Amino acid sequence: MPMRRLLLLLSLILALLPAVAWPAEAGPAPTPATLTIANQMLFTFRADFGEVNPAQRAERARQRIAALDDADLQRPVMSTPFVSNGVAGLRFIIHGKPLFSIIEADLDPSDNLNLLATAQQVQQRLNTLRLTYLEQSSPEQIARSAALALAATLALALALWGLKRLHRRAVERVLKRPLRAHRWLKDRQDFEGILRTLEQRLLDMSALVGVLLLLHVWLSFVLTRFPYTRPWGQQIGQSLFDLLANIADSVLGALPGLVKVTVIFLLTRLTIRGLDLLFNAVESQRLSLPGLYQETVGATRRLTSLALWLFALTAAYPYLPGSNSDAFKGISVFFGLMVTLGSTGIMTHAMSGLVLVYSRALKPGDLVQVGDVDGFVSELGTLSTKIITRHGNEVTLPNSVVVGGKVINYTRQAGDRGLPLTTKITIGYDTPWRQVHAMLELAARRTAGLNQSEAPIVRQLNLQDFYIEYELETRMPLDAKPPAVKTALHSQILDVFNEFGVQIMSPNFENQPEEVVLVSKENWYAAPAQAASSTAQPPSAS
Repeated sequence: MPMRRLLLLLSLILALLPAVAWPAEAGPAPTPATLTIANQMLFTFRADFGEVNPAQRAERARQRIAALDDADLQRPVMSTPFVSNGVAGLRFIIHGKPLFSIIEADLDPSDNLNLLATAQQVQQRLNTLRLTYLEQSSPEQIARSAALALAATLALALALWGLKRLHRRAVERVLKRPLRAHRWLKDRQDFEGILRTLEQRLLDMSALVGVLLLLHVWLSFVLTRFPYTRPWGQQIGQSLFDLLANIADSVLGALPGLVKVTVIFLLTRLTIRGLDLLFNAVESQRLSLPGLYQETVGATRRLTSLALWLFALTAAYPYLPGSNSDAFKGISVFFGLMVTLGSTGIMTHAMSGLVLVYSRALKPGDLVQVGDVDGFVSELGTLSTKIITRHGNEVTLPNSVVVGGKVINYTRQAGDRGLPLTTKITIGYDTPWRQVHAMLELAARRTAGLNQSEAPIVRQLNLQDFYIEYELETRMPLDAKPPAVKTALHSQILDVFNEFGVQIMSPNFENQPEEVVLVSKENWYAAPAQAASSTAQPPSAS
């Protein structure tokens, strides 16, 4: 019995299996087809209706609309609901003639419109198309549209002519207007031409934008006069409107951020102006502050301004229009890469420049010696130092080289005494040292260009094997030219030693010379030298 019941249950299950309804696999979605007539999009069919696919539905609707006559077009398009095979929809009819139908499956989910709202839009488009056909068949309307287009063309020509005259007058006014002087404008004539050209190019660009705007408006107006090209004209006009609307919306949206940016930069500017008053007082020595010297005011002013502007830019960056755009991010990455790749050498020289400034080792106008280069400092820059040598050449030294070497500043301790000028001479032991002192001092007093209020100093530096090494130290004014003054001093030394019969030489004895080596007084001006070229005449015997 149990086995019989089990077999009976299995037989019943097998008998019921064919009656089970398995879900059918869904076929591919129909391809949408858009109904477009006379450049006007009427509707997009997305579903099959019965055995008719969207492309066939669009083609049938196009044929029915093309078959309408003038009597049909005089009547408005109406919409009526219907239900067919359980499918609800709306049918469009004109003068009792059906055009096409739409159903729920045709709706675009992204539009968020129901069937009735969509039908109202389609009905409005059909009526617009009907009026377009009527307008195309009316000679009076075509003539009126052509006249308006011709008037618009004449107005365009007049506007372009007026814009050309306005541009010409603006250019003439710019060229005749005197250029305002600026502190950064060193060579006025060279930069005046560049600035004039730049202003003229800006006016040319403004005129070009005006011409393009006029052509855009004219083209949109003319195309909308004719039924067939009206959709194109409306699209062109809408594009211009959308562009202006986007610009206005962007400007209005950026106004709060721009106000904040303006406030930040104004506060920064006021702060820098206030600090400038302080720095100017220190620079003119009307105010003394610990740690701030006259030589370092310029660098401190630049560093403070740079730090404040960088802080202001950092604070204002989030409020700048487009700061979150990919373009700003790309620019930030680009500048970051540049700083990373080029910062090593540049920062080394820049920090060395700060060391030179704040250590007050030298400043523009100082007479210095850096390594084997000596001359006046003409520029102490951020990255390099420039020195004018005695030959008038400009030598550029990287600041790292200056900091890493020995710097001798002759001007720093000069004060009212003047710049030091030294020279050396070696004389044999057979000449009394008191006489050598007196002759060197006399030569210094005779030299034009030296500070005669400071007494010359003579020193015996070394007692060598065959001679004595003397050093003469004198002072010259701060504005003197050391090479010229030193040449004059050497000339006077030669004259004085010859005058008193003392030979200038560094002897290395093998045998004592029989005669004294000197230039007699009557041979001082041997040819080609002339007496008039002498820098100073020796004093009289009295």
